Amino acid sequence: MNTTIREEEGKMIAEFAGRLDTLAAVQTAKDVQPLIDSACQQVVLDCSALEYISSSGLRIFISILKSVKARKGEVIVQNINDEIRKVFEMTGFNKLFIIK
Repeated sequence: MNTTIREEEGKMIAEFAGRLDTLAAVQTAKDVQPLIDSACQQVVLDCSALEYISSSGLRIFISILKSVKARKGEVIVQNINDEIRKVFEMTGFNKLFIIK
């Protein structure tokens, strides 16, 4: 699992690549801490190279969402594959996040 974070045009963008499973979640949680600590109002989670997400990975996404919502911002999840879209729909995450 690889996570890359960058700031672009006033928003924070996190790119996820690989499998966000239980084993990868510990490191990924550390990697996304800048998103949680940031004052940015808009956070984009780019999942174009994300192959899989477990419940541990979903918890990381929720942590980011809670932090950003607390500062009255928004989280956009983009480029999810069909399998991850199904997970989002089954868990109701598609109603919590802006999905593009």
